[in-house]
Amino acid sequence: MAKLYVVGIGPGGREHMTLKAIDIIKSCDVIVGYKPYIGYIGDLVEGKELFSTGMRGEIERCNYAIERVKKGKNTAIISTGDAGLYGMAGPILELKEDIEVEVIPGVTAAFSAAAELGAPIMHDYASISLSDLLTPWEVITKRIEKAAEADFVITIYNPKSKGRKEHLNIAIDIIKKHRSGNTPVGIVRNSGRQDRRIIITTLKEIDFEKVDMLSVLLIGNTNTYVKNNEIVTPRGYEIK
Repeated sequence: MAKLYVVGIGPGGREHMTLKAIDIIKSCDVIVGYKPYIGYIGDLVEGKELFSTGMRGEIERCNYAIERVKKGKNTAIISTGDAGLYGMAGPILELKEDIEVEVIPGVTAAFSAAAELGAPIMHDYASISLSDLLTPWEVITKRIEKAAEADFVITIYNPKSKGRKEHLNIAIDIIKKHRSGNTPVGIVRNSGRQDRRIIITTLKEIDFEKVDMLSVLLIGNTNTYVKNNEIVTPRGYEIK
């Protein structure tokens, strides 16, 4: 019987994919994904049946992948980062009825960006997307408030788009109520890709014009600091 694999391909570069993700993609007959994501995996898709859609075509992609499995085709539906974090694992499991599904984990942008910045999420952290397409904005702002109040390191996904130019400014204003303006902030655009850009700044000095949908922000807690141009959040070890 054919099987559906929900594969996290990491931030985009082949070197950040797990060996299992590569093996699964190689073994599948059909590859389904958002069009730019299929481009990231390059020659791994040569000779395979491909199906892609643009933005907001997630459910169409999921239904297509499920139908191909029902037709006897081993199929991989891909997500950047980890498929279980803002990816395709959730909707696939909600939609599927009588097929076998396996979720293949991947390196999420938060971890990829953290490695590029130093060690900013060595302690407890919260991951928050500022996209309000599927989540009400009032719910998002409440989560930001609570995460900032609890002193979590905060990772912000989907920080800014053409239709959401002020959401990040509002989010930062909420966090500043609970955190010093000198709190370190790392901004990574295209984490794990060739045209990566890294900025280390502070809450009070963020240049919002340099942030877009390809960026992820990591905002330190009250103990986070910068050393040798790397962000560090202490875990609490006694350093001698």
